[in-house]
Amino acid sequence: MFYSLATRPASRFQRHNPALINNGALDKFLDDTLGSLSGARSNHAATVEDGDTAYSLQLDVPGLAREQLEIGIEGDVVRISSKAEAPRTVKAAWRFPLEIDTAASTAKLENGVLTLTLAKKIPVSKVTQLAIN
Repeated sequence: MFYSLATRPASRFQRHNPALINNGALDKFLDDTLGSLSGARSNHAATVEDGDTAYSLQLDVPGLAREQLEIGIEGDVVRISSKAEAPRTVKAAWRFPLEIDTAASTAKLENGVLTLTLAKKIPVSKVTQLAIN
């Protein structure tokens, strides 16, 4: 069985929204939201260390106050972003191997360096033993 490619005029399939095509809005959106998750290099200086019971994340955010930052933790993903009224924009995300225990985690901002201590949620085995009759 053979298949042949159907040729169609390219102009028929092009989108006619020059604002999205010319300024790279889609590329910017994907870089902002998924760039840090995929291991791409971030614009912000960050250090991540893996300890026995917690991860340590340090992020340089000079010129921002704690009221201007938002930290979101969902499972094993940590997102840090600046609020709209902040003088500069910060948006970064990290995915860790284990889920984060939000109750035991802390955040501290000192001299323009945000330090997060992210406690690891150790997986608990849910294996049950059955008695043999």
